[in-house]
Amino acid sequence: MNERDVSGEFFRTIGATLLRGRYFSDAEDKSKPEVVIINNTLARKYFPGENPIGQQIGDTRLSPKSIKTIIGVVGDIREGELDSDIWPAEYHPFNQDPSDYFFVIARTSQEPQAILPGLRRTIEQLHTDIGVRNEATMEAFIKNSETASLHRSSAMLVAGFGAAALLLGIVGLYGVIAYSVSQRTREIGVRMALGAEHRSVYRLIIREAGTLAVLGIAIGAIAAIGGATLARQILFGVNSWDPESLIAIAVLLGFASLLASFVPAKRAASVNPIEALRAE
Repeated sequence: MNERDVSGEFFRTIGATLLRGRYFSDAEDKSKPEVVIINNTLARKYFPGENPIGQQIGDTRLSPKSIKTIIGVVGDIREGELDSDIWPAEYHPFNQDPSDYFFVIARTSQEPQAILPGLRRTIEQLHTDIGVRNEATMEAFIKNSETASLHRSSAMLVAGFGAAALLLGIVGLYGVIAYSVSQRTREIGVRMALGAEHRSVYRLIIREAGTLAVLGIAIGAIAAIGGATLARQILFGVNSWDPESLIAIAVLLGFASLLASFVPAKRAASVNPIEALRAE
């Protein structure tokens, strides 16, 4: 179980959701009855189907000094690794258990990185006996975490495989269309001898490539939706159904297919009908 000593403004600052009860006030110090706020995971685990507000909790021995009254329930806050389960948590008023080591959290509408030097100077001016270190934005703190680094490496590896697959797909499609053109040289020569224009030959070849591309994109989309379950385990914020990503990839693959079929189509359109018929 996680235990945290926090100030009255902690939950509002990080944007936590108050589900029941109330937050702490700064007036709740050692002279007041000891209170505690719990997270939703703890409420569901130890007070299933009950209202925990007003009930008391303590340590495993229920020693009198450990007994605290629950005054609020907040939505779960991720305080551990980004891919770990959220544990039950208790939040105690900082004024009832002050410490000489603590974190200062600030919310700003400005660029977070830009206010760090000023925030540090302000703290040092207000409390000359306090040392400040390891200041960072929440975004940087998450980005530099071990879990994020590991998942970022996994994402880069997957992206590398994806880029290689795209390149192989372009080369493969080009090879298939080029081979098809070489096998249909006589047909194309006959068409052009009968008056077919170059643009109609272009359309013929590109239509064939487009059919293969559409079929491949449809099969790939189905496979992508099925494989998203695995992706959710190595990436953050990935949904099994992401229309924007699927549409973007489909457009990219369609463009790559046109690019791969352009050279064979150009070669087919430049066929000399007499030479094509003579070659047969």
